[in-house]
Amino acid sequence: MRLNIGLVLLILFFGSACRKGERITTDLNAKLNISNKEVLFDTIFTSVGSTTKRIKIVNPNNDAVKVSEIRLSGGNTSAFSININGEQTQHKNDLIINGRDSINLFVKVSINPNSTNLPFLVQDSIILNTNGNKQVIQLLAYGQNAVFVNESTINANTIWTKALPYIINGSLTVKSGVSLTIQPGTKIYFHKDANLNIEGNLAVNGSLTEPVLFCSDRLEHIYSDEPGQWKGIFLKRSGYGLIKNAIIKNASVGITSDSLSINTWPKLILSNSIIKNMQVAAYIGYHSELLAFNNLMYNCGNYLIYAVGGGNYNLKQNTFAGYNLNFPRKTASLSFSDYLSANVYNKLLVDLTNNIIWGSLTNELDIQKKTAAIVQFNLWSNLIRSTNSAYSNNGNILNTDPLFINQDLEDFRVSPGSIVRKKGADLSTDPYFFNYLNQDAKGNARIYPSTLGSYEK
Repeated sequence: MRLNIGLVLLILFFGSACRKGERITTDLNAKLNISNKEVLFDTIFTSVGSTTKRIKIVNPNNDAVKVSEIRLSGGNTSAFSININGEQTQHKNDLIINGRDSINLFVKVSINPNSTNLPFLVQDSIILNTNGNKQVIQLLAYGQNAVFVNESTINANTIWTKALPYIINGSLTVKSGVSLTIQPGTKIYFHKDANLNIEGNLAVNGSLTEPVLFCSDRLEHIYSDEPGQWKGIFLKRSGYGLIKNAIIKNASVGITSDSLSINTWPKLILSNSIIKNMQVAAYIGYHSELLAFNNLMYNCGNYLIYAVGGGNYNLKQNTFAGYNLNFPRKTASLSFSDYLSANVYNKLLVDLTNNIIWGSLTNELDIQKKTAAIVQFNLWSNLIRSTNSAYSNNGNILNTDPLFINQDLEDFRVSPGSIVRKKGADLSTDPYFFNYLNQDAKGNARIYPSTLGSYEK
């Protein structure tokens, strides 16, 4: 009888040791919940510094799981280090997390932001393997000193210089009556879904040798041409801007402009700039105004320019290349309309002179009149890919390949034998000639009859 009691007690002991929550499951669907799968260290580094962040890893399953491996991908050479429940390590095997339990993973980064050998973005990853499931936590830190702007407002006239790059996280708004001036060579990086709102004045003063850069903060090679990484620049109802010698890339929409100017200044003057790799469009205007000279736009999801609800559009000596490396586009590169909705329509004025409007579709220009509003368009000496014979007057050339040197390598100059050479209308009396049109996008003197597009040679 005593033996039976001892046996029962022994069974109860081992049974309690394997109670629910401690049994280790081998279910292939038993994954871990990770509080943050991308950890960004955006500390303002002014000297050799370090900072630590916590990641909570939860086992949501009723049974325990065995994490066969947790490791820092970069190992001992990484700028990051990890601490698992108080243990400093780069690699841990066979860690058991009970059912409905969790562990804390602390990540530390130590970098010298003034080191010229560091890339702008320092990255690594933490790999977790559980029952054959691989989960990855991305680690990102800025390797160089920068000015970090987190969800804020500019309330006084401000000048940005090239001394340090600027990192925008969230929304940055320039308030009405306030100017943000950006000097040559300044680099502005936007974190995921960040944007720049202009309620006041934006003055981007890049130069031929030092353009101003607007792009994502993901600088690894695989992200270099990836659209949609940030939201874009928004000119609000009270906002206006001058953007010259800028590169704007990899956003959802490069520039969105709402309404006409509320003062004597044009809503937006855009010159000698490149807008590329947009998820939706290079420029969207809602009953707005754009003066564009010597610009190159290409590789955008739906449109290069999408202007609806009427407005004023003066576009001269631009290259609009409707080639889409990332998207199966079905809409014309340039689309203008007087119509916004059944109750919203306005006068539309379009002046297109000496542009190249070309791409992969048979119709790359669409000017629509849908209402009783006045629609007036002047097309002079453009090369246009279109089946609309109405565009064939006034020196326009239809459906002849401009012979770009190499669009696959993003070289949109034209070959020596191109039909667009010496076909441009004389713009020497244009009111914007001396400020914007007397030279091409490369700084070459423009001699009339000019080469169509943004490059004279």
